[in-house]
Amino acid sequence: MRPTRSSFRVAATVAVSGTLVVGSLIGAPAQAAPAASPDAAAALSAQLGDRSAGSYIDASGKTVVTVTDAAAARTVSKAGASVRYVTRGAAELNRATAELERSAKIPGTAWWSDPITNQVVVSVDSTVTGAKLERVKAAAAKANGAVRVEAEAGVLSTRISGGQAIYTGGYRCSLGFNVRSGSTYYFLTAGHCTNLGTNWYSNSSQTSLLGTRTGTSFPGNDYGIVRHSNSANAAGNVYLYNGSYRDITGSGNASVGQSVQRSGSTTGLRSGSVSATNATVNYAEGSVSGLIRTNVCAEGGDSGGSLFSGSTALGLTSGGSGNCSSGGTTYFQPVTEALSRYGVSVF
Repeated sequence: MRPTRSSFRVAATVAVSGTLVVGSLIGAPAQAAPAASPDAAAALSAQLGDRSAGSYIDASGKTVVTVTDAAAARTVSKAGASVRYVTRGAAELNRATAELERSAKIPGTAWWSDPITNQVVVSVDSTVTGAKLERVKAAAAKANGAVRVEAEAGVLSTRISGGQAIYTGGYRCSLGFNVRSGSTYYFLTAGHCTNLGTNWYSNSSQTSLLGTRTGTSFPGNDYGIVRHSNSANAAGNVYLYNGSYRDITGSGNASVGQSVQRSGSTTGLRSGSVSATNATVNYAEGSVSGLIRTNVCAEGGDSGGSLFSGSTALGLTSGGSGNCSSGGTTYFQPVTEALSRYGVSVF
């Protein structure tokens, strides 16, 4: 029997179409456009450019697109999404982010655009104090209200520890997703993990070889790929840490407000939701951009583990702050970027 991913899983941290069908002259009522999907809403927001500042899923499950004018609102409504007016468009928020990149790229900080509050949020962990904190506040002040600063519990870090799961040298991480290109099988994990070693094993004594690294990218990105030495070790599912597995049949992009789950070898299966996309995190080892921010907890050794929603792969655990006792924030590398970079797919 093909082994499941549980035998080697490791831990370490959106096209629019909408049609208005008009009733005929004999009295059939007009029909609303079909509800826009989160992917469609994100694509529509991008299409609107500075007339939007992002999209999200609200508490009722509706897909919302922010707009700055009535013409954009009509476009969104016709596409089947809900409309929310905001005062700042994408260009103003991008200028605020650019100022942070110039002036506040300090380890222990992270930032992202929040479509709900229509601001760029800067989080600072407990190491950002004194002159460093004043630099962050000064950069935020230049944005005239477009940036807010908030405290992040704990210390932002990547999620590596010694222990069980997938191993290299004295380190343990978590396997993200098994992938393939034709008949060749690989697995994805975090780049800050694959930077640590070439050969990866399924046991801490490092006698059972899983595969050999064929690519790694960190910082900047946080993904890496390992070619399986035995394709029979590759299973297209995620272990749920209750004796069962979730079949992964596709990949996608995360949306703000989306419900998600994370699987990792230190803390098992954890649930939460997406609070931001395209976040920048400044780790001590370097900065990573384009990350998914969530309120899902993680701990050392969960790095590289799978972020998913239903049967859709979303991300690889990159890092964060806090823990699974008191709660925390975890950031994920979008899996679609890694799949595209290496020309592989989930199965």
